[in-house]
Amino acid sequence: MNFNPKILIVEDEVLIAEYIKELLQDYNFNEVEMTHTNEDAIDAMNQFNPDVILMDINLNGINSGIELSSQKNKNGSIIFLTGQYDAVLMSKAIETNPQSYLTKPIKQNDLFAAIQLAILKTQVKSITIQDGYESIKLMLDTILYIKSDSNYIDIYTTTKKYSIRMSLDTFLNESKDPNFIRVHKSYIINKSKITKINTTTAFIDLEEIPISRNLKFKI
Repeated sequence: MNFNPKILIVEDEVLIAEYIKELLQDYNFNEVEMTHTNEDAIDAMNQFNPDVILMDINLNGINSGIELSSQKNKNGSIIFLTGQYDAVLMSKAIETNPQSYLTKPIKQNDLFAAIQLAILKTQVKSITIQDGYESIKLMLDTILYIKSDSNYIDIYTTTKKYSIRMSLDTFLNESKDPNFIRVHKSYIINKSKITKINTTTAFIDLEEIPISRNLKFKI
C-alpha cells in the first residue's frame, strides 16, 4: 500500500475490538482507533476521519451498525463485521454499499485482504497532493479541470482551487482515471463534468476551456 490508512474499529465487545487491533498491528497498521458506542463512533468518524471503518452490524445488539454507517465520514470505507450470516440482515447492509463484510471470528488474512481491497478502491477514486505542509486526499470526482502554470498546476474542484508543484503528465499518471484527458497543452479536464462542447472549446458550467485543433475525443 502507498500509505498507512487510518482504521476505526466500531465494536461494542471490548475484547473483540482489542483482538482486531492486535491483528492490524501485526500488519503494521499503526493508526488504529477503537470505539464501543454509537456516540463515540460518530465523534471518531468526524474527528479521526478514518479511511476504513470496521463496523459491527449488531452494535449494542440492535443492528444499529447499519444505520450508523450512513453517518460515516465522506471518505471512509465500511467493512461490516457480523457474528453470523443472516440473509435479511445482509441484504439491508448491502444496500448501504459497503466495501465488504467479514464473519466472526475474524481471520487475519481475510481482514488484511478486505482492508487492502478497500484502500485500493479508494486510491483509484482519489489522489493525494501536498498543499503546503498538509497531505490532502482529493476525491477525483470533485475535480473539474486542471490548468498548468509554469512548474505548478492549479486544480479546480467543486469547492476550491489547489496550486501544487506537479506537471499535467504526472497528474494523469497518478490519477489513472479515464475521465481525465489532456485537451490542450495547458489543460486537463474531467470529461464527466463537461456541460457543453464544440470543436474549439469545452465548457464546465461557465468556464471556457480551449481544445487543441488536432485533439478528438468523446464525452
